[in-house]
Amino acid sequence: MTLKETTLSLFLTFLLFSCNNTPKVTLSTTKIEKGDISQSVTATGTVESVTQVDVGTQVTGIIDKLYADFNTVVSKGQLIAEIEKTLLESELRSADANMESARVTFEYNKTNYERDKKLHDKQLISDYEFQTSERDYHVSLTSYQKAQADRVRAAKNLNYAEIYSPIDGVVISRDVEVGQTVVSNMNVANLYTIADLDNMQVVGNVDEADIGQVKTGQEATFTVDAYPESIFKGHVTQVRLNPTTESNVVTYEVIVAAPNPDHKLIPGLTANLTIYVTQEKGIPLVANQAFRFTPNNYPEAVSNEQLPRLESGQKLLWIVSNNKLKPVAVTIGASNGINTQIISGIAPGTEVALEYSVSEILKTPAGEQGDRSPFAPRPPERKKEK
Repeated sequence: MTLKETTLSLFLTFLLFSCNNTPKVTLSTTKIEKGDISQSVTATGTVESVTQVDVGTQVTGIIDKLYADFNTVVSKGQLIAEIEKTLLESELRSADANMESARVTFEYNKTNYERDKKLHDKQLISDYEFQTSERDYHVSLTSYQKAQADRVRAAKNLNYAEIYSPIDGVVISRDVEVGQTVVSNMNVANLYTIADLDNMQVVGNVDEADIGQVKTGQEATFTVDAYPESIFKGHVTQVRLNPTTESNVVTYEVIVAAPNPDHKLIPGLTANLTIYVTQEKGIPLVANQAFRFTPNNYPEAVSNEQLPRLESGQKLLWIVSNNKLKPVAVTIGASNGINTQIISGIAPGTEVALEYSVSEILKTPAGEQGDRSPFAPRPPERKKEK
């Protein structure tokens, strides 16, 4: 905001007759000008990848080949590892043989059942013979279906021996070596961790006193110690309501998404986060100091207008008009603690009072020229001749 020293002629009438000094009363003013305003919340957080997948195996076996290592860039569907297939291929051949045997038995029992059913309908065989044939048919059908399922499982296990990347990303962890045996029990044995470094996020811990101001969609910037001169941009995508309490300090997690095309950001970095909870551009602003001004010491400088009645969201300003101070009610908006937005009630460019200042002007003694500092020593007096 631009400050201006305005000397009001009305104030020049105040003379201190008890001394030879004249007080000069000046008024500091500012104008309503358009500008930008922002208010932010700071927090610390951790950089993470939006998508991070632990790649494992669902079958037990020995690692035969590894096609990816740390920092390898992989694409979705790319072969990254193989488990030794000898046992798995043997299990598939065994499943094929069992399924074929079950098929032959099923078809034989089915033919017998269909023949016996026709004979039974003509009452040419006993009920016992027909029921026995029917039982064998259903048992063989169940055995054949089980053999088919076993064959599907064996084939699937063989496919699991070839491990493919589920996403496009970068290998950030490799947990196995060639020749190592991986055992698949209740938990999947992890081989790799792959992260999508193109899209990162910051998980920030915002204090409970500030969380009420943070909303989805707000812009944010952050820095990391690895690149102290770089400022990364992002926006709030989620405000998590689950609190975390540590040393009696309550914080909430706020997720800030950040694009990372150059892969500078990597998982685990500590981020210093700034979230812009208020950000307005090109709006009328006034210095907050103007709201604290009162003309009580010099009522003669005030116009005859009555003080306006203030409603909710309004404050009082004193404008300078025709060498007089005039009260005006204005509707205010966002504030950053230094300047406040003016929504209505006063036009841009209007001069507004900030504060008084009083200074003394020393009269120059007769016979001397120029101003003299009151703190400078006086010259010695001349002796009068007798």
